[in-house]
Amino acid sequence: MGWYQFNTWILICLLSLVTKVEAQSTHPNILIIFSDDHTQQAISAYGSKLMQTPAIDRIANEGAIFNNTFVTNSICAPARAVLLTGRYSHLNGLIDNSPNRRFDGSQQQVQKILQKANYQTAWVGKWHLQSLPVGFDYWKILPDQGQYFQPDFIDMKNDTARYRGYTTNIISEFSIDWLNHRDSTKPFFLVVGEKATHRNWMPDTTDLGAFDKIDFPYPSNFFDKYENRKAAGDQDMTISKTMLLGNDLKIGVDYSQRGMFGRMNPEEKKAYETYYNRIQKEYEAIKSDSLAVVKWKYQRYLKDYLSTAKSLDRNIGRILAYLDANHLVENTIVIYASDQGFYMGEHGWFDKRFMYEESLRTPFVMRYPGIVKPGTKLDQMIVNIDFAPSILAMAGLQAPVEMQGNNFLPLLTKTPLEKVWRKSMYYHYYEFPEPHHVAPHFGIRTERYKLIRFYGDADAWELFDLKKDPTEMNNIIDQKSAKQTILQLKKELVSLAKEFKDDAALEFLSKENK
Repeated sequence: MGWYQFNTWILICLLSLVTKVEAQSTHPNILIIFSDDHTQQAISAYGSKLMQTPAIDRIANEGAIFNNTFVTNSICAPARAVLLTGRYSHLNGLIDNSPNRRFDGSQQQVQKILQKANYQTAWVGKWHLQSLPVGFDYWKILPDQGQYFQPDFIDMKNDTARYRGYTTNIISEFSIDWLNHRDSTKPFFLVVGEKATHRNWMPDTTDLGAFDKIDFPYPSNFFDKYENRKAAGDQDMTISKTMLLGNDLKIGVDYSQRGMFGRMNPEEKKAYETYYNRIQKEYEAIKSDSLAVVKWKYQRYLKDYLSTAKSLDRNIGRILAYLDANHLVENTIVIYASDQGFYMGEHGWFDKRFMYEESLRTPFVMRYPGIVKPGTKLDQMIVNIDFAPSILAMAGLQAPVEMQGNNFLPLLTKTPLEKVWRKSMYYHYYEFPEPHHVAPHFGIRTERYKLIRFYGDADAWELFDLKKDPTEMNNIIDQKSAKQTILQLKKELVSLAKEFKDDAALEFLSKENK
């Protein structure tokens, strides 16, 4: 090769390298860590007094924390469908967690659009949509809810294999392995689907007893009587009655049985038996006192839930450390979010579903170096239909018209909005009667008020003044002083139902007004 040819070759290589760097800087990598049932009350960035979450806090501190993020339908599979489609449940086809209801992968989804724009796309971990993923270059998913120990994973050949270890750790390993072997000339879009902190809250053996020295305070409405709230009184999700001693609190468990406990290896079984045999002695000492049992169940629930969350946060830190070590921080957007919120004893409950604040709200923190200033706090009302169009905007892409959410990126960058940002959000929950007998309902939440219409057996309206009653204990729907507020909220409720094409709710409201 001559000198001229050699110089030309060097120039071509340099130009190629510059082109690749420019392509990556123009189209940032996007990493979403999407957990299950992890609530704001258990995240220290949101002011939690229950536990510290240093990895999640790091994302918030180095970027933005969204203080008012809400979901359209507080339940696992539908929330994932909204993440992918940017559309309400009644339009994306997944309204509940029924195993007979499969997500239609042929519809438009955020990863399909990114893939066409030269993004390498992947989903690892909990999927829970009953159908197999579409539009991903790589995926490795848990069947249905998955297991905490020795989990099965389905691969792209639709083969199922069992892996040794704790699920949260394994999901991190698979995610990091994919990052190590991806096509580094392309920007990536990776969703890490965490199983934690889903029921039945099985901590990693290293985290057993992590919170045993703490006596957690009881929420002010732990002993809620559900006065003037029929649906709240008819549910089946109380810590006192619904939470199971065996399956949930690991009391009297036969570790030789099949299922989640039977999956443990000998070392894991020994750790669990040793720990929970001691806990069982605590129960035996108070089991004849019904009030003491309820309080004990609450304490045990929080200790197991938070210990499971401790592993989750540690693994988030592990993924962040990988980005640090591989010089991916500056050009990678990192988002941490959950599918919805969860009850930590508020109203005496665990689980989610209701339009009340603890399950309506979901955590959302985001790091976007060079674009979002560290320490940013966003107080505007964000809804999970906004996730998909905003992710596309971050990639420099336009959301399709069928996506119903808005791009929140201008709120973070203080740039002009295309239209005035929302002052209210719309919600619709469907799954009834199983598994928790929560009445179907739809409603509207504004910055101050929440109006809910329960239908079916509950058949009632509820109105809460969130400024005066943040714990939602006082339904003021029958107060004369609220008459004008109710009329205005009902009018806005109809408007939102029309905007989001919820024909079933509109028909219900139309019949009611006749």
